[in-house]
Order: sequence, then C-alpha cells, then structure tokens
Amino acid sequence: MLNFLSITLSGDIPQTTQGETSNLKWQWLGEGVLMLTPHGVYTQSVVISAGIHGNETAPIEIVNQLVIDLFAGKLPLAVRLLVILGNPPAIRAGERYLTADINRMFGGRHQQYLSGDEPERAAYLEQVVVNFFDADSDSTRQHFDLHTAIRGSHHTRFGLLPYQIAPYCADMFRWLQDIELDALVMHTSAGGTFAHFSSEFCSAASCTLELGKARPFGENQLAQFKGIIAGLEALVSRRQLLARATGKIVLYRVVKSLLKQHSDFKLLVADDTLNFTPFKRGTLLSEQPNDSYHVQHEMEWILFPNPRVAMGLRAGIMLVQMDEAELPIA
Repeated sequence: MLNFLSITLSGDIPQTTQGETSNLKWQWLGEGVLMLTPHGVYTQSVVISAGIHGNETAPIEIVNQLVIDLFAGKLPLAVRLLVILGNPPAIRAGERYLTADINRMFGGRHQQYLSGDEPERAAYLEQVVVNFFDADSDSTRQHFDLHTAIRGSHHTRFGLLPYQIAPYCADMFRWLQDIELDALVMHTSAGGTFAHFSSEFCSAASCTLELGKARPFGENQLAQFKGIIAGLEALVSRRQLLARATGKIVLYRVVKSLLKQHSDFKLLVADDTLNFTPFKRGTLLSEQPNDSYHVQHEMEWILFPNPRVAMGLRAGIMLVQMDEAELPIA
C-alpha cells in the first residue's frame, strides 16, 4: 500500500506507481499527486487538495487519513478522485511558501514570476487538474482546496467561493452547510487561487475551505473539524450526510481588497486582530501615499489582515454580510 504523505515528505519516487485494492485502482501521477478510481460505476470527478501552503498541516493530515482509509477499505470509493498535496518543498520545510505564494499564481499568473519551484509547480498543477477533468467529460466536477488561516478567527471553519459568472452549484452549497461551516464568503472578482482556477478553467464546483489556525504537525485538534472530515468521507463514498444541526451559516461577500501598493503601506489594525473582526462605518483601516480606506458600509468585517504581504498583494479583505437570497444558486 502506498503511504502518500510519507512518500511526499521523502521526496522519493515510489518503487511502484500504480496498483489496485479490492476497493479501487490507484496511480501516482507525480510528487504529491495521486489518482484513485473506483472499480464500479461513478458519475463524479472530485479533486481534494491541501498543502498549497506548506505550514497548513491540519488539512494535510485530514487528506492523508482519507487516503489511508480508502486504501484500507474502511471507506468505499464511489467517485473518481484526484488527491493533491500542493507544495511539497514547503511542506517539508514547514513554511507557508519558499519564494512566493503559490495560491496567487493560478490562472496563468505564474508566468508573471521569475522561474522557480513555485511558479513551475502552479503550472504543473493546472495541467494535472485540466487533464484529470478532461479525461472524463461526462462526470460532474468538484474541487475542494483545504487550508488553515495564519491567525485566529471568530469563525473557526469557513469557506471561500471563487468569483464566477454562473450560479453556484446547489448540491455543493447544501454540502457546505451540512459539514457545519460557520461562514461562507463570496468573492466578487477574479483571483489567482487554486479553487478559482478549477472554477474558471474547468467549470468545476469549487470552494476553498479554511480550517482553524496553522500549527505544526501533531499539534492539530482535528476533533473540531469532525463535520468537515465526515463531509469529505461522505463526498468520496457518495453517502448521505446528516442535515446541519447548528445555526444558519453566516454569509458574506467581498466589498474591498486592501492592496499593498507602496512600501509605506500601513494597516491600522492590531497584530492580533482575528479574522471576521467588525469595524463601523468611517473607521480608517489602511493608509499609503495617495490612498486610504475608510469603512464604507454601516459595518464591515476584515478577513486575512496581513500588512507584511509582498507588494501588489492584498493586505486584507473587507466583507459585508448578505442574505441567502443574494447568493446565486442553481
């Protein structure tokens, strides 16, 4: 049996790159990329990725355990599945990234970077995902990219929907509710994330899932993500999930990205500000030469505040709450 995470951490090529169990056929496609195909009939092609940022270990542990259970036959496989550990060198180093943030490079944006491991990896992952989906055009397509946040959050488990012109998939939205997400954020402009790439270029129902705060391997409290773990198990085995037991998911949409465009950029929030901290209308949040941002709505919530990002990247995202009726679903 292939030990997916161990092989990825070692950087070695496995002695055997394909095989089968009573449950599935498997093929190691390259470093950190594994394809699993059920023996029986399937109607869905699913991509589950983690480790796009190398220090976000909880999703890596969750995905690896999913693979172990599928190989052991503890879970039946009922979808065609591509499992990706996104940035193996950064995972081995325990760093978010080595040269630049790979999750800003998708959709061809890697061409704007100097040659290096991360731009090359982004280009490779794009091709892997396109090939995977194109190989079976009759299946429905889904992609869930698992992350953890740099800082703590008022919502421990939340999702980010990529901007898209078409309505979001109703089945995916139901699944996101049933895995007990606390909140869901709708982007309102195109971005360079992995989830956005699969939505825009592969027409997949996709979402970025954020699970708690980044911690070293072995220090994650995976019990707090039991709803998401159960959801992934149900997804790959086509089992019915229990309906949401907690209160309604809180919905937000993006109204402003705070872009760092000058070396004198200042983000006027405390270093320990939690994700989804609210600010009242008129509050000054960022300053740089010839530009400042005051809260425009009665209340706005900040997401991913980080003044230490590279030039040209967002140092925070401002959100407003919205009703479910405002979320386009079909």
